[in-house]
Amino acid sequence: MVKDAQVRKLMSEMSKHGQVGLAALRAGMHRNTGRRYLGADRLPSELKSPRAWRTRPDPFAEDWEKIAARLEEAPELEAKALFEDLMQRRPGRYDEGHLRSFQRRVKQWRAQHGPAREIFLPQNHRPGEAMQTDFTCGAGLGIRIAGEAFEHLLCQSVLPYSNWQSVVVCRSESMLALRDGIQTAVFRLGRVPQWHQTDNSTAATHDLRTGKRGFNVEYGDLMAHLGMKPRTIAIGASNQNGDVEAFNGVLKRRLEQHLLLRGSREFATLNEYDSFISTTVDRANDSRSAWLAEELAVMRPLTAAQLPRYRELHVRVSSNGTIQVMKNTYSVPPRLRGERLVVRVFDLDLEVYYAGQKQLVIERLRGEGKHRIDYRHVIWSLVKKPWALARYRYRDALFPTPLWEKALEALTAKLPERRAELEYLRVLHLAAATLQHEVEAAVERLLEQGQLPLFTEVKALVSDRKPEVPQLTPLAVDLTGYDELLTAEVQR
Repeated sequence: MVKDAQVRKLMSEMSKHGQVGLAALRAGMHRNTGRRYLGADRLPSELKSPRAWRTRPDPFAEDWEKIAARLEEAPELEAKALFEDLMQRRPGRYDEGHLRSFQRRVKQWRAQHGPAREIFLPQNHRPGEAMQTDFTCGAGLGIRIAGEAFEHLLCQSVLPYSNWQSVVVCRSESMLALRDGIQTAVFRLGRVPQWHQTDNSTAATHDLRTGKRGFNVEYGDLMAHLGMKPRTIAIGASNQNGDVEAFNGVLKRRLEQHLLLRGSREFATLNEYDSFISTTVDRANDSRSAWLAEELAVMRPLTAAQLPRYRELHVRVSSNGTIQVMKNTYSVPPRLRGERLVVRVFDLDLEVYYAGQKQLVIERLRGEGKHRIDYRHVIWSLVKKPWALARYRYRDALFPTPLWEKALEALTAKLPERRAELEYLRVLHLAAATLQHEVEAAVERLLEQGQLPLFTEVKALVSDRKPEVPQLTPLAVDLTGYDELLTAEVQR
């Protein structure tokens, strides 16, 4: 089978020296074949004529007229649904092996006789006119923070003209995350475009007071503060946010490649992961500096002050040592019971303040009706009132790892219920007072030996563990450098 490239090579060689045999040899064909193509002066693809016959009988010839009529009545019918209906009406006539042929036949009918399809009209972007923001899931990157899987989203803002991008890590498509992403982008630029465009996320467009999706008050206030006009895409028309939608895939592919180059998806802290993303995005933005300069030249200077990245709430600690934040329950140190606290709600976590002093940072829960109870906050009270364990509302929080639930089951199997619960709470109290991982190691050792993890046994194993003192090399002090400095000073 001679290809077009071979004939082009043949004609090129002929134009150099005019020898058919040599030209055909160099093009990889017989001289007679070469002479035939030179005589025709056409490429192989141009010599082919379309086939006007079928290689096998049409399996749908008997039923196609009725199928076409149904398609004309309801063009939105899918080929698979039509085929399933056809198999029921003509049992034994068709099987699953005919499905692909049927789908191709329906596809051809739609192209020749079907209704007009919507086409997308490419647009010329104007420099500095708009910024687009969207969220994309980062779970597929397989990131781990401090050894634990990190489920997260990426909030990306893009300037469609230059393709300059800005990315921040977040946990949900909340207004806090959207505000953080937009502000990060415009404050990096130092200038603002005329419009900011987003999709119909609830963070921006959940206001239904007018009978349709309008901009939320908080989002509208953010746009007014930064000096941008808000606009959104039509519902179900993600192509109108096409640049940032396309860049979501580009971003994740770029991050994936740089993670492969890095050789690890483990990060010690969230800040380290943030730094990795910023470095990767900045490298991509370096190649867009010329187009970005055009955008910055027509944008207005950013004059607004940066809004806080958090929402501030005032809450009171209940009698059970917990606080309610956005319909979720969190425990705090019991010394704060009854006090009023200030909680700064970030997208990723909560910062708890009392009298202006930060007390603790808690990972924020997603959704509503959930709880995050730290057993260290309640264990002191439970040891004094051990009978409260059986029906404690947040009992699941008293099992830091699956090993602890296994330990309680072992105790309950061999001891009376009250005694087993007391022993368990005393061991858990030991973990809170010392080091949890050392207590867990002792409990695991006892269970493996078929012994009960009683408080006295666990404490004995933990107490016997001697701290390892590292071997330190004596510091050798070399004062030669100081002598040289003094000598040089005297010589002056």
